[in-house]
Amino acid sequence: MPALPLIDVSPERDLASVAAEIDDACRRLGFFRISGHSVSSGLMAELDRLARAFFDQPDDVKAAIAMPLGGPAWRGWFPLDGELTAGVPDHKEGIYFGTELPPEHPAVRAGRPLHGANQFPAEPTELRAVVLAWIEAMTGLGTHLLRAVAVGLGAPADWFEREVTAEPTVLARIFRYPPDLHPDGWGVAEHTDYGLLTILAQDGHDGLEVHAPDGWIAVPADPEVLVVNLGDMVERMTGGRYRSTPHRVRNTTTAMRLSFPVFIDPSWDATCPILPLGDDTAGPTEAPARWDGASPLAWEGTYGDYLTAKVVKVFPDLSTGGPEPRC
Repeated sequence: MPALPLIDVSPERDLASVAAEIDDACRRLGFFRISGHSVSSGLMAELDRLARAFFDQPDDVKAAIAMPLGGPAWRGWFPLDGELTAGVPDHKEGIYFGTELPPEHPAVRAGRPLHGANQFPAEPTELRAVVLAWIEAMTGLGTHLLRAVAVGLGAPADWFEREVTAEPTVLARIFRYPPDLHPDGWGVAEHTDYGLLTILAQDGHDGLEVHAPDGWIAVPADPEVLVVNLGDMVERMTGGRYRSTPHRVRNTTTAMRLSFPVFIDPSWDATCPILPLGDDTAGPTEAPARWDGASPLAWEGTYGDYLTAKVVKVFPDLSTGGPEPRC
């Protein structure tokens, strides 16, 4: 079984060379790993330390920032087995964050789902600053990667910025997976992501698996290496040339596993148009049947509509709009 490609995305490298390697990975798997990303290892280590300090507290303390208290912004903590994927509880707990927006922001005043202020715990107090710095760093990295994706597809480097991500929907998560005690259960069941790019940091404990054409690939966890995968909207905008590849998580170790995904998604009102791909026929035009019977290629509407239609199934007891079931 092949391993995921490892691509050096250092800013010093020629963008066209990076784009060619990313294009090859996206055509084959929809997943790749990156080095040379310039995201501080010290920032990652501090985020890991503070996250563990938060999760080590009793549930009644963590519940001070429970998700129902966050309103339509859908930010905060959920307990073990408190999130659903395909109707089945995930064996993990987590905290949901996003772009920090003040009350006077038009989207917040309108009550738009997934937009607003984050909930941060009283302890550890440093978590707020580190999470916001992490989101900023990963958003910058996501912009760089989307430029390479665009060039790999033969489009101008700024195509996504002009057409899809003028005001990107940026969502961040911290997930804690206990050692797997359920032979038939998963930390996160098979799923795809919804938007453009997911950038995942891991703490060194394995568990992520990718559904490649020839079977499932176990992805090694390396805190120095980030994992990137495509979401449904990229599959839609490339007419199926690139795939939103299913993946899943099971903590196969005897330790607690932490992961730190950030989702770089289209603007809420973006319609995610088909990219100008010219006469390139190197990829298929129709996606194979997915486990959920859905097809991103058939979607019509805004990304906000798509996201809302998907995520209301994740936390059915909360109000409309919500977080994404991703690893």
